[in-house]
Amino acid sequence: MGFSSSSRSRAASALLLCLCMLLCKVHGESRKLYIVYLGDVKHGHPDDVVASHHDMLATLLGSKEESSASVVYNYKHGFSGFAAMLTPEQAKQLAEFPEVISIERSKRHRTATTRSWDFVGLNYQMPASGLLHGSNYGEDVIIGVVDSGIWPESRSFNDEGYSPVPSRWKGKCQVGPDWGINNCSRKIIGARFYIAGVSDELLKVDSLSPRDHEGHGTHCASTAAGSAVEGASFHGLAEGVARGGAPRARIAVYKALWADGSGNTATVLAAIDDAIHDGVDVLSLSLIILDENSFGALHAVQKGITVVYAGGNDGPRPQTIVNTSPWAITVAANKVDRSFPTVITLGNKQQIVGQSLYYQVKNSTRSSFTSLTVAFQCTTNALNGTDLQGQILLCLPLQPSDQDALSPVKTFPIPWYLLFPYDDNGGSGLIFAQYTTDILEVTTDDCQGIACVLVDLHAGKKILNYMVAATRFAYLSGKNVPMMVAKIDPASTRIGKELLAPKVASFSSRGPSPDYPDIIKPDIAAPGANILAAKEGSYVILSGTSMAAPHVSGVVALLKALHPDWSPAVIKSAIVTSARVTDEHGMPILAEGLPRKTADPFDYGGGNNNPLGAADPGLVYDIDPRDYTKFFQCTIVRRTNVSCNATALPAYHLNLPSLAVPELSHRVEDGDERRRDQLRVPRRCPKSGRSHHGG
Repeated sequence: MGFSSSSRSRAASALLLCLCMLLCKVHGESRKLYIVYLGDVKHGHPDDVVASHHDMLATLLGSKEESSASVVYNYKHGFSGFAAMLTPEQAKQLAEFPEVISIERSKRHRTATTRSWDFVGLNYQMPASGLLHGSNYGEDVIIGVVDSGIWPESRSFNDEGYSPVPSRWKGKCQVGPDWGINNCSRKIIGARFYIAGVSDELLKVDSLSPRDHEGHGTHCASTAAGSAVEGASFHGLAEGVARGGAPRARIAVYKALWADGSGNTATVLAAIDDAIHDGVDVLSLSLIILDENSFGALHAVQKGITVVYAGGNDGPRPQTIVNTSPWAITVAANKVDRSFPTVITLGNKQQIVGQSLYYQVKNSTRSSFTSLTVAFQCTTNALNGTDLQGQILLCLPLQPSDQDALSPVKTFPIPWYLLFPYDDNGGSGLIFAQYTTDILEVTTDDCQGIACVLVDLHAGKKILNYMVAATRFAYLSGKNVPMMVAKIDPASTRIGKELLAPKVASFSSRGPSPDYPDIIKPDIAAPGANILAAKEGSYVILSGTSMAAPHVSGVVALLKALHPDWSPAVIKSAIVTSARVTDEHGMPILAEGLPRKTADPFDYGGGNNNPLGAADPGLVYDIDPRDYTKFFQCTIVRRTNVSCNATALPAYHLNLPSLAVPELSHRVEDGDERRRDQLRVPRRCPKSGRSHHGG
């Protein structure tokens, strides 16, 4: 394992920042960051690849000095290309060069477990269950995590009992102000960070190192490959053994996302290029790629690396799925059989059960009854000046047009003064009625110690009925002020089959793919709602397809350890074809939405992740990585002046473990006879040696 010196790293980072700032100022801030893609590496040594980049750019800019000042990243390992500061006119001219396949502006990218692994069949307490034991817990498989960095001191990354770093590893430990050589270990075997194109505002509130100050990357890395930690919990909730799917796998960190969870195309491509060079086996990317020009992931797959992407959090609307390239595994999010019931007791002793992560700090008094009030518009403007001191506020939007209540992905808009319980106007609690309760971290992150509970609309109306009855009783009794009170108890943890699971989470983005309608996306669903995993020195609960993707990355690592000869396509096939489409009661899996419905492949792909089945899937569908280029070269090439010879066969002829035919009207020649509206789609199964056709 190689290490870079601290002074050299800081100097290089500072120089790169200065050059980028200088370029913008000298050229009137007209230069922007562009990604120039040149295809496969055509030189034997990375230095020669870099030299070819500068030769090309020097032809355009007039000198190699100008070229060196313009380029911020050279992609020289897995594929050839570079990121450079260019004017729109320079980019247009460069696009005319015959070597250039595509040139595009760098775009912004953003981020998209104690129970979850047991739920999918990987019980850490019962290693004889098969896959964990057979793969030796994923030992020595290297998972590359492209995210916001990592917190190395977390117990989830303890390397006690680990053997030396695999000799095949070629990565490095890039140090910084708060990251030293010793922060890399036999568990975290490599760490890099990428700053080009990142705004100064973000860099000022983050650190120029692989350290994760945002928390997203640490959470994802520990979900995929965290070491086992006994007694982990979020303030007593979700308590158990926190671990990753492949707890003995190694982790390589590529910090391409920064303080607010965003990055850009240039940083992500640089991370993928380095990961290919370093020797990772799996790439886990819990981020949203806004375009489908994912040639970096394609080259990684062609090098034998399985790439796992989050599918996005814009559900349940159709055609919102992202990261839909057929060479990657795209993951949807589902809910496991765990809930956090929170009891609300009304003044008439009626009890309403909601969901929250509300907990009481040490030495606090027990929950007690307090005044209850209601608002039908819970925005800062609507409640401005309202005295909520010491009261519990029920937010019950009644208008059908109120999207905060009726959209399953909306979270409640916390009035600003509810965030300050010691203020004169501060409330003591919030009950928010909305369609679903999939995302519970808002009840802690946004409420900051106040008792905040999510209830469904039916429960919200029950509370309102109590308040109406109390008001009527006060009127009939001649009292001026009705006695409307409630108390909120801390949440508890409930696990078991009485909870209908799995269900596709409401926020999980849905297919069909708007980019490739003849390819089914997502590929698979995995736990992604209210997942406990590491953040800094503690454990927190987060939701999103960002949490679902590392659940699949961990399984990929186990399969790679168990079947080292399996290609990325075979691994994907094993996962998709072994997935389950029924819940724990044998009933079809449901998908949260408007309305709730039986899930279909556009909700969960093959179904719910089934690691034990994937270890021995029977028939599998392999793909020659070159076939991807054959079928999709015309979607990668963005130049209008290039003639693209598209294949005569549509994309559904790829040997994928799924079938999608967007246009069924088709003519088939059968000897002298022509038949209409029939279609033959071949599939090859190398384990059986037979060819299967769908018609």
